[in-house]
Amino acid sequence: MIQQIIEVIVSPTGETKLQTKGFAGASCQDASKFLEAALGLRASEQLTAEYHTQQTNGHFIQEGQS
Repeated sequence: MIQQIIEVIVSPTGETKLQTKGFAGASCQDASKFLEAALGLRASEQLTAEYHTQQTNGHFIQEGQS
């Protein structure tokens, strides 16, 4: 199982940055929503390659001849 991590980085000037790791698709935004609300206005957003990965639910369907 992939570990999901939300890192909160605070610079010496007080600027905060959130980084998510191990999330697929927009689930990172759902998971970090409460932190974004607590920290205030977002200055920018940079989406990672993981964001563009589709979420899977662990179910696979194989089609073919029986």
